[in-house]
Amino acid sequence: MSHTYTRRYTGPLRAVILDWAGTTVDFGCLAPAAAFMEAFRQSGVEITLEQARAPMGMAKWHHIQAITRMPAVAAAWTGRHGAAPGDADVDALYERFLPLQVSVVGEHAGLIPGAAEAVAAMRARGLRIGSTTGYPRVVMDVVAAAAARQGYEPDCTVCAGETPLGRPGPFMALKCLIELSVSPVEACVKIGDTTVDVEEGLNAGMWTIAVADTGNEVGLPLDAWQALDAGRRAALSAAAVDRLRRAGAHYVVPSLAEALPLLDAIEARLARGEKP
Repeated sequence: MSHTYTRRYTGPLRAVILDWAGTTVDFGCLAPAAAFMEAFRQSGVEITLEQARAPMGMAKWHHIQAITRMPAVAAAWTGRHGAAPGDADVDALYERFLPLQVSVVGEHAGLIPGAAEAVAAMRARGLRIGSTTGYPRVVMDVVAAAAARQGYEPDCTVCAGETPLGRPGPFMALKCLIELSVSPVEACVKIGDTTVDVEEGLNAGMWTIAVADTGNEVGLPLDAWQALDAGRRAALSAAAVDRLRRAGAHYVVPSLAEALPLLDAIEARLARGEKP
């Protein structure tokens, strides 16, 4: 005789885990891309904006490593330095990158329109607010201080390097839940602007909401985005939505502000016994 015992959580949401650049601050996710490009330029190799953005969301050392493993970048590096890039080169690039990032990140730490109001509404419904980031703590200290001056302070922030592995692994998001004393994982939603954010949430067993227009997948500052005609905005948004959906996001919205109605939709699914 055999038995199967199934438990299903049917209660309310308890926490939201938010990304930073491109989700709550830094419309267009501009600060990291510029610093990556400059670090490579100072090392004698030019990379494109698209190459700089492709691994966005990963811990920055691993982000740099991922860029060096792109065939075109590896070939350019070998042509310039006489050997393929290795981990020692990644170390050197990271040492160049870090002060560049610290020096510019404060200039791109403005809250994304609607983000503060969205977080306030989440708190009003009893949700704890966690956050994860690909920034190391020394960079995040600058961003967090700027955000706090604008009224945004999550209940906890987990930075790159503070868990055994970073994104797309689940560990940063799960560390948030430990610090927040929140369970089960299906009572939590991960919200971010990159495919790596989506993978982090899915790997942690959470619901995932991706934001398309304000982050890395479109990659434009607010003024440039607003200056586009409606047709061009729609085309860029549609392409971003497609990439994020293909990464597995449960839902995709233009910005954090539009995520609020989806919390009700997720709670309805939980009440029916659904899991992420």
